[in-house]
Amino acid sequence: MIDRSSHAPQSPEPLGDDSHGAVSPPPGRAGLSRRRLLLGAATTVAAAPAWSFMIVPRHVLGGEGHVPPSERVNLAGVGAGGMGGGDIATFAKLGANVVALCDVDDERARGSFDAHPKATRYKDFRKMLDKEAKHIDACTVGTPDHTHAVAAMAAISAGKHVYVQKPLTHTLREARTVTEAARRAGVVTQMGNQGHATEGARLTNEWIQAGIIGDVREVHTWSDRAGRLWKQGISRPTGSPPIPATLDWNLWLGPVAERSYHPAYCPHSWRGWVDFGTGALGDMGCHIIDHPMWALSLGSPTTVEARITLDGAYLEGSTRNFDTFPIAAIVTYDFPAREAAGKTLPPVRMTWYEGGLMPPTPPELPGLERLPDNGVLYVGSKGKMFHASHGGTPRLLPADLADQAKAVAPSIPRSPGHYEEWLLACKGQGMTMSNFDVSGPLTETVLLGVLAMRAPGERIEWDGANLHVKNLPDLNQHLHIDYRPGWSLG
Repeated sequence: MIDRSSHAPQSPEPLGDDSHGAVSPPPGRAGLSRRRLLLGAATTVAAAPAWSFMIVPRHVLGGEGHVPPSERVNLAGVGAGGMGGGDIATFAKLGANVVALCDVDDERARGSFDAHPKATRYKDFRKMLDKEAKHIDACTVGTPDHTHAVAAMAAISAGKHVYVQKPLTHTLREARTVTEAARRAGVVTQMGNQGHATEGARLTNEWIQAGIIGDVREVHTWSDRAGRLWKQGISRPTGSPPIPATLDWNLWLGPVAERSYHPAYCPHSWRGWVDFGTGALGDMGCHIIDHPMWALSLGSPTTVEARITLDGAYLEGSTRNFDTFPIAAIVTYDFPAREAAGKTLPPVRMTWYEGGLMPPTPPELPGLERLPDNGVLYVGSKGKMFHASHGGTPRLLPADLADQAKAVAPSIPRSPGHYEEWLLACKGQGMTMSNFDVSGPLTETVLLGVLAMRAPGERIEWDGANLHVKNLPDLNQHLHIDYRPGWSLG
């Protein structure tokens, strides 16, 4: 059993409906310790049908909303401000016991620190995982993109279940390495693309797979985030403002090359900088591209090409480096024909638009209606379908296709909730649907589009199995970065 002497359980939080309650150990496992049961969760969920678990009545647990300490997941959080802080708060509300928090900026993480006063505080996640290993069952990672991989790998290497915000990693090589490491370790994983758990995502899959819009060979995906929530197409700032007293700038940089602190980088604008973020593709592509990849069983693309603009004119024909992502971009992916569910599916061309660019509005849309600001449009041989980001409810064109869709029977297990999936799976109940075997390849596709922006106008031939650009070998240097001393994926 875990020594709780220095980490007394916090008051339990209400969980909502009974389907999210605690579960008794399966027959034959009653003698296992709580820690062995939690750490063995991944091996049991892999063999179990999704959400096939027993529910213990509330009166057995001691009252409405009560979660016994033996059934609570001891959680550590890496990145306790912003989205990371929101993830931690959600898991705590669902019954997790927050025992340790790590953030490089005390002020940024103040809300989480105040909400969990009993949690031990750290600035370096490596020290936290070393000192708190006996107390932690699982770990969240909600840091800027450039530290996702090193934090996730440290948790995986320590045998902890891990939840990582999107994109899973900052580089293509990191995505493959982290995915394979998690698989070997047998830990429960989930990436923070919440829309994967929605009803809309399941309807999108079921309607496409039922052939409601026919064969799909063309997909359009888009986001309005680039340049709207952070600046792109700009040069490095000048000057060296003083580092805030609450911020450890060296730890914020983590594995990337040293540079002087500037508020243009953090805490808010890092997504637009190539060294720290992955632009709109990394921010929203994991929410948006996820759905066509899932619904159409898309594997790795064979080619990708980007057109970008920095000053209103498209740049083409030469490999280039840049500090920030372009003002606007169009990225085209080509996926080959493939086998899925006993069917041969046709090749698919998927186009990504950002920076105010969008596909043409389908003429079937009535009146002045427009597509959503972030979303997906599927073009099939019998009709079209579109939906908003984060697994929005799909809409069919022409509208009379909806009558056919009503007759499609559900075929994909419904989710108890994105966050609930991971917390339940950490306890051996069910499985996660956006685990790294799903979200790792998704992240690779997203990051391949980021890579293509370095060679505008060039058609990149991609060997996905070996993570290798076949026709432009100079691009392979950008599949990963050289880490600073003291940082590794080991």
